[in-house]
Amino acid sequence: MDSVTALGLIAGSLTTLSFAPQVVRAWRTRSTADLSLAMLIIFLAGILLWLAYGVVKEDLAIIAANSITAVLIGLILSIKAKHG
Repeated sequence: MDSVTALGLIAGSLTTLSFAPQVVRAWRTRSTADLSLAMLIIFLAGILLWLAYGVVKEDLAIIAANSITAVLIGLILSIKAKHG
């Protein structure tokens, strides 16, 4: 793995992991009232577009980070839908 890919993986890991505490909090409290549905949907759309870009460019860092982030956003959206 080259240093540019490693840099991308580290950056992607940190930005993805920054979203994890929100998922844990929403899961524990079953509350997402303070989270904007519009923001989550727009953010998910952006993440999915980044994921598509990563697939087209065959960039592991972009694919990995955005795949995991999409799952985390999906979890929050499912909690919001269930416990809204």
